[in-house]
Amino acid sequence: MAKTVADVMTAHPATVEADQPVSVAATLMRDNDTGAVIVNDNGRMKGIVTDRDITVRVVADERGPDTPVSEACSPSVEAVGPDTSIEQAVQLMRTHAVRRLPVVEDGRAVGVVSLGDLAVERDPNSALADISAAEGNR
Repeated sequence: MAKTVADVMTAHPATVEADQPVSVAATLMRDNDTGAVIVNDNGRMKGIVTDRDITVRVVADERGPDTPVSEACSPSVEAVGPDTSIEQAVQLMRTHAVRRLPVVEDGRAVGVVSLGDLAVERDPNSALADISAAEGNR
């Protein structure tokens, strides 16, 4: 049974620089079949941008695909280290009502742990685990 975030995280997450347009982030989401991309500032994790962020902060405000990612990403992000326990990650997600936690080491994102990753690990027979484990879902 997994004990740390490193045991369940998705390694090598897709990343985008903060000054790049949201269209680049959206393309990465499509190409990597994911709903979130890590936002970097000169290679260091600055935040995370989700498909919902782009929808609510760009499309709904009638802004274009050239809008910088920095204007769409979540401004403050909870992050964990690879050695963080699964229980600590679950508690952080509950406390901050987030579905994904970047996994950071020395200021650089090395992975992402999602609610689905934790469901697959903690309750593999749950509906969320079934959906998360299905091919094409991340």
